Amino acid sequence: MKLVTVLLALFTLCVSFTGAANPGAINFNALPLDTVFPGRWEQYIKTPKDKNRILPSRVWSQANVTNAAVVLENAPQQPPSAATRASNFEIGVGGIVTYEFAENIGGRVCVDVSNFKGDPFLILSYSESSFFAGKIPDSTGDIVPLDLPLKFRIKNKGINCVAPGFNRGAFKYLTIYIPETPVPDDGNDFYHPPRGTTARDVVKKTTSSWYDLIRRGIKNLGRAVDADEDPSVSIKALWVVCSAYPNQPNGRAYNGYFESSSSLLNRVWYAGAWTLQLINIKPNEGCAIIQFSSEFDGTHPEPGAWYNNYTIANGTAVTTDGAKRDRMVWSGDMEITIPGIAVSSYDMLAVRNALDSLWNLQYSDGSLSYAGIPMGQHHEFSDTYHMHTLIGSYLYVLYSGDVDWIKNKWAAFKRAVDFSVAKIDGRNLMLVTSEFDWIRPGMVGHNSEASAIALKMLEDAIKLAEWVGEANPQTGGVSWTDTHARLRSGFQGLWCAADNLYGDNLEDRGCNGSQKVLPQDGNTWALMAGAADADTAAKVSEALRNRWTKYGAPAVEFPNVISPWVASCELMAHVVAGHHDYAIELMELQWGYMMDGPGMTNSTLIEGYRMDGYIHYPAYPAAPRNSHAHGWASGPTSVLIEGILGIKLLTPLGKTWEIEPHITKWLGHVRGGFANGLGKFEVSIERLVHISGRYAQGLNITVPAGSSGTLRWFGQEIKLSEEATSNTQTYSYYVYPPSPVQRQVAPVTRMAAPDQWRLFSADSQWTKPGTDQRAVGVTDLSIMTKYWVPTKGVRSAASRGDGWNRVKERKMRKREDARLHYEDVSPFIGLLEAEAITEWH
Repeated sequence: MKLVTVLLALFTLCVSFTGAANPGAINFNALPLDTVFPGRWEQYIKTPKDKNRILPSRVWSQANVTNAAVVLENAPQQPPSAATRASNFEIGVGGIVTYEFAENIGGRVCVDVSNFKGDPFLILSYSESSFFAGKIPDSTGDIVPLDLPLKFRIKNKGINCVAPGFNRGAFKYLTIYIPETPVPDDGNDFYHPPRGTTARDVVKKTTSSWYDLIRRGIKNLGRAVDADEDPSVSIKALWVVCSAYPNQPNGRAYNGYFESSSSLLNRVWYAGAWTLQLINIKPNEGCAIIQFSSEFDGTHPEPGAWYNNYTIANGTAVTTDGAKRDRMVWSGDMEITIPGIAVSSYDMLAVRNALDSLWNLQYSDGSLSYAGIPMGQHHEFSDTYHMHTLIGSYLYVLYSGDVDWIKNKWAAFKRAVDFSVAKIDGRNLMLVTSEFDWIRPGMVGHNSEASAIALKMLEDAIKLAEWVGEANPQTGGVSWTDTHARLRSGFQGLWCAADNLYGDNLEDRGCNGSQKVLPQDGNTWALMAGAADADTAAKVSEALRNRWTKYGAPAVEFPNVISPWVASCELMAHVVAGHHDYAIELMELQWGYMMDGPGMTNSTLIEGYRMDGYIHYPAYPAAPRNSHAHGWASGPTSVLIEGILGIKLLTPLGKTWEIEPHITKWLGHVRGGFANGLGKFEVSIERLVHISGRYAQGLNITVPAGSSGTLRWFGQEIKLSEEATSNTQTYSYYVYPPSPVQRQVAPVTRMAAPDQWRLFSADSQWTKPGTDQRAVGVTDLSIMTKYWVPTKGVRSAASRGDGWNRVKERKMRKREDARLHYEDVSPFIGLLEAEAITEWH
C-alpha cells in the first residue's frame, strides 16, 4: 500500500507495502502484541512488563518482621547454601511492613506461603499516596473519611490471593501487619482497629501548614510475644495481579508514542497513557461507591467497607473515570480520555462500551443520565454531562471510524440534541436547569461553560449528520447550523471587556453581578468551541496565563481548586489561540508538579488538589479520597500529539487531516505519532544549523495511503492530496525561521534528495529558556466545607419524586451512623498531617 513520508534531517525512512492493509494499520477489536513505534522512548512506559506478577520495589518494616526485602523486584538471590529460612519474609504479631511499588498500580495481592502458625490473618492497607501509607487505607467511599483495612486469612501453604472482589483499583503502597490484639474470626472481611485509637496512626490534628511533614517512622507499642503460639506467616513471594486494560494482550504495545528534548514532558505523556490504562477495567469490577450501588444490589455494607464487583457495562472492557474511584462511566471525562486513548492504547472497544452504557440509560424525554450504572435509576441528570455524551460519541466515531455505530443510534442522538437545543432561549444562550456538573458550584442561569459546550456539541453533531448522510439536520424546524450561529452570537453577551474574559453567566456571577466570576471552564470551552474570534481568543489565553500560580492554573469558579480536567481544557484553549508556548509552559508547570510534588505517585495523574499544592481535592472532606489515577487529568497525552505535533483528524480515521506542527520555544526536538485502522500518522521536528551557520528547522511527516490533507507550517500551506494516494515516496522539508538578522520567514522548502541533509546538523547550541516564578495560590480554609460533596448519591439528585428523597434520607442516616465509627473526622479538613517514611530498603 501507499505512504507519504517527509524526512527530517539525517533520518531516512523507507516504507514498503504488501498485502491489503496499510502498513501499521491496527484493529481495535484485536489490539497488537507488539508496539507499533519501537524506539528509545519506550523507557518512559509505566506499564509493567508482566501484569500478572507485579513485584514491589522498596520496603520499610518495623518490629516483628524479618527478611521483608526478599520479595522485592530486584532482591538479591540467596546462595544455594543459605538457610531456607533466610529466603523467606516472616511477619509475626506486632510486625508491620510497607511495600512501595515502582508505579501506581492496581489489582489483587497474592502471596506464596511456605509456612504459617496460629491461624493467621494478615491485615492489608492500601494507599496511592505516600502521605496515607499506614495501618488504615486511603479512601474509596463517600460515607467515612477512610476505608477499613482488609482481613487476608492465610488458609494454606502455597499461593493465597485475596478474593476477586477485593481487587484494589489503584495503590502504590501496600501495608501488611499482624495486630497486637487478636483478629476476630467473625466472618467480616474487614478489620476494625481497637476503639480508643485514632483512625490512623499517622494522623495529627494541627493548624500548621501541610508541608511541615513530621518525618519519623510509624511507632508500635510492642509487647512480649511467644513466637510458638502467636500467629505468624513465612512468605517466599509476594506479587500483585493486575486486571486493568483487559483487551490488551501486551499492555506495553502502544499504538502511539511521544518523545522530545524535555524528559519531563516525556514522563507526563506516558503517565497519562498509564493512567488511561488503569481506568480501563473489566465491566464486572466497577463502582467503588458501594454505598450508592447498594441501593440496587440489596447489599448492606458497613461504613468503610469497600470492594469492586458491580457490573457497569457490557463487553470485555470499559473505560471509567478513575482507577481507585469511582470506577464508573462519567461522560464529562471523555473530551480528554477518548483522544488520549486513541493515541496511546487505541482500546476504542472499551470507549464504545462506556458510551453504550450511557445511551442505554437514555430517558423518555431524550435526556441522558448524569453518569453510567448504577446511576440512571432516579433520573439523575446534568445539562453539561448530557452534552458531553454527545461530544464523546463524535470523538469515538472520529478516532475509530465506526460510522455504523452512530447510524444505529442516530434517532436517539437527534432526540438528545433536541433536548439541549430546547434550552437555548431568547437570550441566545443555554438556560441551565440542572446544578450538577464537574462538582463546581454556580451552575445556574445562562451559564458560559454550558453554552460553550452546547456550541461544541452542535458543531460535532453537524459533522456527524454529514457522515451518516443526513443533510440539513433540524430541531423544531430550525437547522442546527442556524442554531449554532445564534448561540455563538449570544455568547458574546457574556464578554467582560475590562477583564478580557467571559463571565460565568448573565446573572449574579456575570460581569456586573454581585458574585462576579470569570471561570476557567467557561473561558477554556469558549475557545475550544470557537466562540471567540482570533483577537478575542488571544486575549482570553493571555488572561488565563496571567492567573497561573506556583502549582498550576486555578479553577476560580470552584474556590481553592486546581482542576487537572479544566486545566487540560485550558491546554487545548491555548493551542486554539495560537499560544502553543503557553500550552507547553503550563504542562511543565502544573503537570510537572503533578508528577513530582509531595504526595504524588510520579506515575499517574491526580483528580485535583488545593491551590497551596496539598493533595486534598476540596470537593471532598477527606484528602485520602482523592483519586491519583484519574483519566480527566491526562490532557497532555492528546494535546502533545494534536496540538503541538499538530496531527488533527478531520474525518473518520483521518482520511482527511491537517498537520500544523509547533516546536515552541521550549523544545529542541519533538516527535510522535499514532496508528489507527487507516495506518500511521507521525511527525518529527528538530532544530538544525546549515553549514552556512544559518538556523533552520527540519520536518518529517508520515500519513497513511488513501488519505489527503494540508500541511501548515510557518504560515504556509502545502496540499498533499495527490502524494497521499501515490506510491510510497519520501519527502522532507526545512525552513529558516525568523531571527534578529533575518526577520522574514523564508519559504518552506522541500528537500529534493535525502543526501542534501548533509548540509545540516543538529543545533547543539540551543538552550531551553528560563521559567517565570509564581506565587503560591491562596487557600481559604474557612469556606472549604461550603463546597463539599456529601455523597455521590446526593450529588446526583437531579431527581424527581419522593423515591429519591427516601434514598437521600437513608444515605444521610448512614452518614450520621458512620460518624460513630471514626472518633473525629475534623483532621481531614485539608489539614491532614502524615508521616513520611524515609528509611526504605
